[in-house]
Amino acid sequence: MTWLRALRQVVRSGLTIEEARLEPLLALRTAVGVAIVIGPALWLASPAYAASAALGAYSAGAATFQRTWRPRKVIALGAGAGLALSTFVGYLAAGRLATFLPLLAVWAFAAGMAWAVGSTAGIVAATTVGSMLVTVTLPTSVGRALEHAGIIALGGVAQALLILLFPIRRWGAHRDALADALAAVADYARRLRHDPTALFDPEPLMTARDAAAVTPSQARTRPPVLHGPRGLAERIRPVVAALADPDVGAPAEGPGRDRARELLDAAADVLDAAARSIRRGTPAEVSPESTDALRVDEEHEVLEGPARQDAERLVELLGEALEIARCGARGRTPAPPGPVNAQFLVRPTMFRLVPVVVRAVRPELRRDSPVFRHAVRLAAVATLGYLIAARLPVGHGYWAPITSVMVMRPDFHRTYARAVARLAGTLAGVALATGMVRALGPDAQVFGLLAVVSAGLSFILNRTGYAYSQCFTAAYVVFLLGMGGQAWEQTVPERVVLTLLGGALAMLAYVVFPAWETPRLPGRLADWLAADGRYAAAVLRSYAEPTREHHADLRRALLASREARAAWQETYDRAKQEPVRPRGLTSREAEEAQEALKGFDRAAMLMESHVPRDGSRPVPEAERLAEALEADTAQAAVDVREHRNPHWARVEEALHVWEGAAAGDGSPVVRRGVEMQKQALEDLATAVSRTPLERDVGSAREEQRVRAAAAEEDDGSGPAHRGG
Repeated sequence: MTWLRALRQVVRSGLTIEEARLEPLLALRTAVGVAIVIGPALWLASPAYAASAALGAYSAGAATFQRTWRPRKVIALGAGAGLALSTFVGYLAAGRLATFLPLLAVWAFAAGMAWAVGSTAGIVAATTVGSMLVTVTLPTSVGRALEHAGIIALGGVAQALLILLFPIRRWGAHRDALADALAAVADYARRLRHDPTALFDPEPLMTARDAAAVTPSQARTRPPVLHGPRGLAERIRPVVAALADPDVGAPAEGPGRDRARELLDAAADVLDAAARSIRRGTPAEVSPESTDALRVDEEHEVLEGPARQDAERLVELLGEALEIARCGARGRTPAPPGPVNAQFLVRPTMFRLVPVVVRAVRPELRRDSPVFRHAVRLAAVATLGYLIAARLPVGHGYWAPITSVMVMRPDFHRTYARAVARLAGTLAGVALATGMVRALGPDAQVFGLLAVVSAGLSFILNRTGYAYSQCFTAAYVVFLLGMGGQAWEQTVPERVVLTLLGGALAMLAYVVFPAWETPRLPGRLADWLAADGRYAAAVLRSYAEPTREHHADLRRALLASREARAAWQETYDRAKQEPVRPRGLTSREAEEAQEALKGFDRAAMLMESHVPRDGSRPVPEAERLAEALEADTAQAAVDVREHRNPHWARVEEALHVWEGAAAGDGSPVVRRGVEMQKQALEDLATAVSRTPLERDVGSAREEQRVRAAAAEEDDGSGPAHRGG
């Protein structure tokens, strides 16, 4: 992609209104938290203290809107404590550049490394850098510094108390994640009615699993309805896929196909009803037609063989989902199948996060890590921006480094899009606030009220686009400074100039010290291939020796495969938006390899749907194929990473033995799955294998294709771009 085209996409993305459900009650509660600390501080103390209190309450409130599964009150308290600590330490060192700049660099680097833990940790940590830079009032003593830090922490406490006293849709995010997983499987069942070989994106199931991890205190208060349905969705997914497949399930045409479509439609209806029940916390009704479709007539059932097994299994699973949908969240939810003492997915408490953070950060401390490079950029830009702004003939020079810190992300596209969005939002916000300041005149109480209103509007628009929430954030800052007696003629031009400077520094830093995702594509593809090989081998071993241990290994391999696929998808989506030439894989090769591995995933999933239960008759021949698959995919992963052509000699030899074995002929599901895996591996080899001449020609063709696509977009004749 050319730089011009990438920048056009950046501008479009930064100014796009995102479709998201607004949460006005949450925004109102958070704005009230800002109000209840500004008012008393303004009345009892001074505008400077009120500004410090507002900083803590606003930033802690904004942190609770991040996507996290921990209780919001814990996030508010943690954010308030971090803001207070950074402010106190910053106040102590702010008197001299020789002490403040090293502290700022180290703190910013640590905040950048916090992205290794997750996006919420990275964003909250960046906010603490911003609070360190804000010199609302420079204290003259340690006592004054402690006072300001305490007031900032009080803002976080106020937000936590409001969350505790006025809970809004408790467990709402967890309910949505589980409901989205069930709805995704319902949508998959509907698509299978028309496309029997449709693929399934496991991201909703991964999100639901992440949401299911709770701390011990959360486990004691979690609603019963959030305990079991996720596993139900996991078990239904391969069954509907096997039922719809014309080679291992229902026939392609005739009464059997009609019956399969009827069951798939009923599955979608029941799963949607269960999703609605979980999301809303109310019982849901299922149509009588769907209920009738779930009755299996032993004498007149048209499905036979594996298809009939799939139908019976699906009816059994849908019966559980139907019971969940009818019980609803307010009634007694049926207990999920499995051991009574089954352990929940454990999430460490805030006090036990240190070892988790250390384990997450340690692998990222290397030069080629995007998180490490982001941390270096953050530290360099924060200190450089502070130095440049300090030399300019303007006040509030901290706005420039704050802008840089708040817009910078570990990837190119989001950094540039947020820089554009922040500038546009700032221009609109200061223009709006300036007009109101000029019309109303200096009045601290009125400005405090307008600051609270602006904060509430910023919270409401938090998920509709960064530019639109930033508009009211900029207005909030103008009103806050007006409350402190700052003249708009001074603050408004400075705000615009320093925001432009900070955004430019953030964008320039990525050019000077980038962390492009495009060169990482072969490595991510290799990781996905190796994980898929282990997953497919685990499925085959469950046929070779159906034991509980092998079934547990299968589950672990499936989760690892999903994580590798998600890592590939994230890298692939980011790489498509970068203005760099393909390295190792062209975009077409990456797309073809991706489709091949998705087909490989689907083949393993079809075989997983018929894995024998514990104690069933083993299939010894499957062990040899499992070993061959795992060995060849592991070696192929090394070949892909080092830009060599992969080969499947062990797999071909094991398949030759398998095809001649009677056990292989006796299982059509396994035979079909093995054939699909063989074809998928061949497609993958075709996608990534090239001679040196083909690599040169392919690179030239890729450049021509990119130029042609850019020309089509300039003419308005190309296809609409779809973001990753």
